[in-house]
Amino acid sequence: MMAAALGPPEVIAQLENAAKVLMAPPSMVNNEQRQHAEHIFLSFRKSKSPFAVCKHILETSKVDYVLFQAATAIMEAVVREWVLLEKGSIESLRAFLLTYVLQRPNLQKYVREQILLAVAVIVKRGSLDKSIDCKSIFPEVSQLISSGNPAMEEDLRQIFVLTVGVLQEFSRRDNLSAQMSSVFQRYLALANQVLSWNFLPPNLGRHYIAMFESSQNVLLKPTESWRETLLDRRVMELFFTVHRKIREDSDMAQDSLQCLAQLACLHGPIFPDEGAQVEYLAHFIEGLLSTINGIEIEDSEAVGISSIISNLITVFPRNILTAIPSELFSSFVNCLTHLTCSFGRSAALEEVLDKDDMVYMEAYDKLLESWLTLVQDDKHFHKGFFTQHAVQVFNSYIQCHLAAPDGTRNLTANGVASREEEEISELQEDDRDQFSDQLASVGMLGRIAAEHCMPLLTSLLEERVTRLHGQLQRHQQHLLASPGSSTIDNKMLDDLYEDIHWLILVTGYLLADDTQGETPLIPPEIMDYSIKHSSEVDINTTLQILGSPGEKASSIPGYNRTDSVIRLLSAILRVSEVESRAIRADLTHLLSPQMGKDIVWFLKRWAKTYLLVDEKLYDQISLPFSTAFGADTEGSQWIVGYLLQKVISNLSVWSSEQDLANDTVQLLVTLVERRERANLVIQCENWWNLAKQFASRSPPLNFLSSPVQRTLMKALVLGGFAHMDTETKQQYWTEVLQPLQQRFLRVINQENFQQMCQQEEVKQEITTTLEALCGIAEATQIDNVAILFNFLMDFLTNCIGLMEVYKNTPETVNLIIEVFVEVAHKQICYLGESKAMNLYEACLTLLQVYSKNNLGRQRIDVTAEEEQYQDLLLIMELLTNLLSKEFIDFSDTDEVFRGHEPGQVAGRSVSAADVVLYGVNLILPLMSQDLLKFPTLCNQYYKLITFICEIFPEKIPQLPEDLFKSLMYSLELGMTSYPLNEHHCHLSLEGESLPEVFKIGVFIFSFAVQFLFL
Repeated sequence: MMAAALGPPEVIAQLENAAKVLMAPPSMVNNEQRQHAEHIFLSFRKSKSPFAVCKHILETSKVDYVLFQAATAIMEAVVREWVLLEKGSIESLRAFLLTYVLQRPNLQKYVREQILLAVAVIVKRGSLDKSIDCKSIFPEVSQLISSGNPAMEEDLRQIFVLTVGVLQEFSRRDNLSAQMSSVFQRYLALANQVLSWNFLPPNLGRHYIAMFESSQNVLLKPTESWRETLLDRRVMELFFTVHRKIREDSDMAQDSLQCLAQLACLHGPIFPDEGAQVEYLAHFIEGLLSTINGIEIEDSEAVGISSIISNLITVFPRNILTAIPSELFSSFVNCLTHLTCSFGRSAALEEVLDKDDMVYMEAYDKLLESWLTLVQDDKHFHKGFFTQHAVQVFNSYIQCHLAAPDGTRNLTANGVASREEEEISELQEDDRDQFSDQLASVGMLGRIAAEHCMPLLTSLLEERVTRLHGQLQRHQQHLLASPGSSTIDNKMLDDLYEDIHWLILVTGYLLADDTQGETPLIPPEIMDYSIKHSSEVDINTTLQILGSPGEKASSIPGYNRTDSVIRLLSAILRVSEVESRAIRADLTHLLSPQMGKDIVWFLKRWAKTYLLVDEKLYDQISLPFSTAFGADTEGSQWIVGYLLQKVISNLSVWSSEQDLANDTVQLLVTLVERRERANLVIQCENWWNLAKQFASRSPPLNFLSSPVQRTLMKALVLGGFAHMDTETKQQYWTEVLQPLQQRFLRVINQENFQQMCQQEEVKQEITTTLEALCGIAEATQIDNVAILFNFLMDFLTNCIGLMEVYKNTPETVNLIIEVFVEVAHKQICYLGESKAMNLYEACLTLLQVYSKNNLGRQRIDVTAEEEQYQDLLLIMELLTNLLSKEFIDFSDTDEVFRGHEPGQVAGRSVSAADVVLYGVNLILPLMSQDLLKFPTLCNQYYKLITFICEIFPEKIPQLPEDLFKSLMYSLELGMTSYPLNEHHCHLSLEGESLPEVFKIGVFIFSFAVQFLFL
């Protein structure tokens, strides 16, 4: 035969020549030449044992048709010579062919398909006589799918069709052996992998692709070629059938549910029209309901089922969802309601049992997010459509978070709560942060069903605050009767505090939204609810209940004719008042700091949205709201005074409770951050007393932690810009800021300051001043920046001197740098050229001093290295803040400084990039290889350099040679010195994933090279 007569090179040459003849136009060759060429290929395919020659052809030939013929020859020879081949040879050949396809993503489609067909023939022939281990094919096919080659889509479809056929056969069998179950599971995993394929077109930009890659799940968006396969109802039915069959096997159930979750997010050109989408969605929901209705869901199914429902709701457009038969949609929503309540109860039980794997909590979160998507769509669902469902979910949430007998909180299967479990929970993240997403969803559902939820919360809070008041009174009487007794059982108090805790959190999220960077507005559902019932409301009674937190609402005549929103607020003010009275009765030791935190958190959240409501922001305003909280009303003046008194009381009583004190001063900031509210605050005598007390460092305010003192200073500075006459304002600044300046100068100007600087009293004075400066900087607004910048600049110069004095005191150095960070962060965007230059120069001098003091210093222990890490992290932040001037600039050539020593700097033109690059030059020698192992520092560093490159790429090739070399070395270090995580292709530093660093390094390097050769 041909292969035996000639060597591989000669065979390849002959085949390639024959291919040229066959591929040539008819006018170029005659019939005799064409027949001869065909005969060469036929003879080649009939060669005995052509496998070695064919491998050589596949590895060396560049002619696609020859490659196709080599694959065909292998396929035919395998069938023809099967009984003569050794098992090892067959396995080796199959592995070679699959590897060949994987390593050559640019193969012509017809060549790749022919090679894969040869593999399929080998596998099928081997399965007949069990001479091949079918299991060995799965990892290779899985790898083929994972290669992500877009050109493989048709092969992928064929694999899926074959896989579905196998699953169909398996699903018909009642009993499967262990071996068959294993094969079944592998095919199911293969189907999951195909359905999770990313069908992105190959010409998408890197940013678009990165956006998809960053998401946890890939949405199923196949091309039209998949229409016949995936829109076949039998395929969907198969996966539901498969899941029902194997749902008790947790491992297989994961794959079957993931397949269904992928089918639930099917979208894109595969649907020819909206009708096809409606038909598909309706059929899917029918299959889902028939699968889960009437069964007890396994733990391993919860997340998968919630993902399916979440995908259906978020991926399919609302008009498609509402186009399915109304009875079916109603059944779907009822099922969603049932599952949400059920998963919520199971999630609460998980929390009590302190389980590591919180599957129901994850599933519950997904379903609540789905509800949020549905209820916020008022275009496709009429008002009130989801009210009854919202009531059920809201009631269930409240019940899970209240103690028995009203609720089921902390009840295990036998109805007993563990004290140890409660203690563990205290070490966890604060509930309002940990469960913020849940609370936001439940709050929205509460608004949808405000007619039910508002009175419910009011009733529950009023009943519990009455019980709390009674319990505290009984405790007080017991203590008076038995002063030395310590046998009081606090269990009932603890349950009340926990109930009140959750009721306040839910109320806070129901009445107001989280608003970061946006103007807080009263939720329209709450406004509409109050307006709807305003004709039934007695304004005077409402104001009386609001202004009487010391009395039970039910004791006031006509209490049932009050505005429900204001009465709910009054219930929380009543909680606050009970707390205050307990403090005055020396029962502070019986109070819960957590409840104190909840109260001021709620009051801050409420005040941001409701206090001095700006009527211009609303089409309609509730009369009770405008009367109780509007501008120029007695109600607003009273509540401002009440809130201010609460702040002062808390800072006196709870100064040692840092979290509570911090929430309290945040409430104070809320009262003064808007000028209209600040105008009312400064009319209170308590405000002036607070300012004087803080300025004089009098107890108990001087016992507050540094972060709390910083925020308190911020609030006092903001209050100073309220509307006051000139003389009053001057008096205020004299009392608030002047003592700070005087004490600071008095300390640092002492002749023996160098000798006494390490004395604890002196260090405390310096630390307190630096914290205050940070607070002053944080209070910056466009209308006060001129005064504050000039005030702070005097301090910044002195702070640089302190860097020398305290160079061996890391915590002080760290705080000095932080002052500069805050000034740059809050003020740089408002500064004109001359003021910006002043700040640039101060920052550069700071960096020079820091570099001089730290360059070459040996870091002996880990603690010292971590201290420098903190310093460098702050310096990176400082440089980034300075660089932000180049694209966020609200200044108008020092217009905001007019009248505050304006001045232009002639002949000086230094950009933020120049300053930052110089700063980078100073700190680069300090960025050791070990320090770059700190993930946060490493990430911040590379982001800063990327920032520079994106805004000023032309600056890179102009760098001084030493700086350029240092920069390139740090990039090389970032890209080469740390191991890549083989599973995620992310840079792994000290066990933490830094996905951006490697990309950033490549990005920077390409910029540098590009401009270097211009």
